[in-house]
Amino acid sequence: MKKIAIDAMGGDFAPNAIVKGAVQAASLLPDDYQIVLIGKKDEMLNCLHDLEYPASKIEMVFATDVIEMHEHPTRAFSQKPNSSIGVGFKLLKEGQVQAFCSAGNTGAMMVGSLFTLRTVGNLQRPPIVGYFPLKNGGYSLMLDIGANADCKPEVLMQFAELGSLYGKFALNMENPKVGLLNIGHEEEKGNTTAQATFQLLKNNKKINFVGNIEGRDLFDGLADIIVTDGFTGNILYKMGEALYEYSATKNINDPLINKMNYEVVGGSPIIGVNGNVIVGHGISTPLAIKNMILLAQKQIESKVTEKIKEVFNN
Repeated sequence: MKKIAIDAMGGDFAPNAIVKGAVQAASLLPDDYQIVLIGKKDEMLNCLHDLEYPASKIEMVFATDVIEMHEHPTRAFSQKPNSSIGVGFKLLKEGQVQAFCSAGNTGAMMVGSLFTLRTVGNLQRPPIVGYFPLKNGGYSLMLDIGANADCKPEVLMQFAELGSLYGKFALNMENPKVGLLNIGHEEEKGNTTAQATFQLLKNNKKINFVGNIEGRDLFDGLADIIVTDGFTGNILYKMGEALYEYSATKNINDPLINKMNYEVVGGSPIIGVNGNVIVGHGISTPLAIKNMILLAQKQIESKVTEKIKEVFNN
């Protein structure tokens, strides 16, 4: 039995939205999958009371504490070992679940990933991967989109290698094209970090580097993997979300813009750590939670985390 754990207490609309989303996902998962809700007993039971769901597909693990959105991630994670996030990482590390998802405190999810699971091999920092919509209906992968605001060239090079592996094994991309987000296509463009990163990527035989990618290229699919720091990536990602929200108020129905809705994919994987971890938007709806759990299922079945470990541990 494969198990996907979900932090029932994480997010602005928890636990109601989380539990509803988990129940929606339960009916779509294969028979050999089970969802593990982690959180406060009475609150989870109250949410489940009026819902119809296959009892064999939902398990509960109780946690007495919650790491709130406003709390300092490192301090809260260390001081609240029995929080829903803390318990989730414990279950994942022990192999009792195969993935852990949360729409709660992203900083605490990063702390748990770093200090409970730890990074693979010589990886310096794990990035968060964002699915970026393309005109052709597919996605490129952007990393980082928020975990690491400042990145050295060596870190960005590792992001390129990680993204290539994730694209190949999780999304079946054949020889993924890697692009460096920059202010121009020319090799000498950009700040000192971008210029140094370009040289590292150009000489890296592990990846298929296609050069610099400008902001105007993002929707055209010139690269499958977009490498950038978490500061830039996060701004771009949130601008896309805002564009979707504005378009929705104007009743604009466009396939590309619609895929900027965070609910469509549901979450963003933290990759390069010893386990399947996915973080969701704090305002996650039941639909977003359902899709985040289904994304976790796909990641488990792709064995992409195991493939990344094999490469970085050698």
